[in-house]
Amino acid sequence: MQATQLSVSDLNNPGVSWGAVLAGAAAAAALSFILLILGVGLGLSSVSPWSFNATAIGVSTIAWLAFMQLAASGIGGYMAGRLRVKWSAIHTDEVHFRDTAHGLLAWAVATLITVAVLAGGTRAVLSGAIDAGSGVAAAVGPAVGAGAAAAGAKAGEGGSSANPLDYFSDMLLRAAPAPAAATGTPANPGATVADQRVEIGKIFATSLSTGSLAADDRAYLGQVVASRTGLTQAEAEARVDAVYGRAAKAAADAKAAAQQAAETARKAGAHTALWMFVALLLGAFVASLAATFGGRQRDHERVLRHVTI
Repeated sequence: MQATQLSVSDLNNPGVSWGAVLAGAAAAAALSFILLILGVGLGLSSVSPWSFNATAIGVSTIAWLAFMQLAASGIGGYMAGRLRVKWSAIHTDEVHFRDTAHGLLAWAVATLITVAVLAGGTRAVLSGAIDAGSGVAAAVGPAVGAGAAAAGAKAGEGGSSANPLDYFSDMLLRAAPAPAAATGTPANPGATVADQRVEIGKIFATSLSTGSLAADDRAYLGQVVASRTGLTQAEAEARVDAVYGRAAKAAADAKAAAQQAAETARKAGAHTALWMFVALLLGAFVASLAATFGGRQRDHERVLRHVTI
């Protein structure tokens, strides 16, 4: 290997031209943003900076991300290598290493700038699975918090309840036509339908959260239904079992759907993150390679002079 004698000034000078690095990074970040906007306009990008899309990115999006990194990183790395100072007394191998480092630094700074600008989109891509996982609790939440919702509806004094269990409560309180005509009035005329609905909602909420309807709650609900509809105790308890089974199935279906959505979002997030990693790695390599080309042209530049005769 050829040995090169360096002067004291060469040894003390820094090996990084930060002006060239920042210039290349700015160009790369700006080009990345422009290409991202173009991709969104052409429909090639499924990554939105405002919301998470649970669908995995397609082939066109992957190809567009790769093209964005190739173009932006190539331009940024070339400018970082071409605009740096000329190291006249440095060995060729050291110059090649410094040019590669300039391209890598330009890519790194441009990536940080892009992430800072598109922080919302990065969070949507990488944290979508975590956000979707909260849907499991949201699906079961209406059943668990039905008691509080029913109490709040009662306080509204309008009978307009937002309790999702009102449907099942109404099913329990439907009067059978023939027995109702025979009995005339309910056994407990002082209790309104709204009051009984609130109480039934609380019982169902507790039972759905524990996973089973207690025997005493079942008997009590049967008495309420029998007094309101004119059914016998056995028939009322049978209706309680049927309606509770439907309510439990509805809650289980909602929980399963939320879990499936969370799993789909997790897979989509992992798929997207993997291909973004590949695209960023490709951009780092292209930026370093382009910087060596720019540095080589910087060292072998030819200045054309206008000669007058």
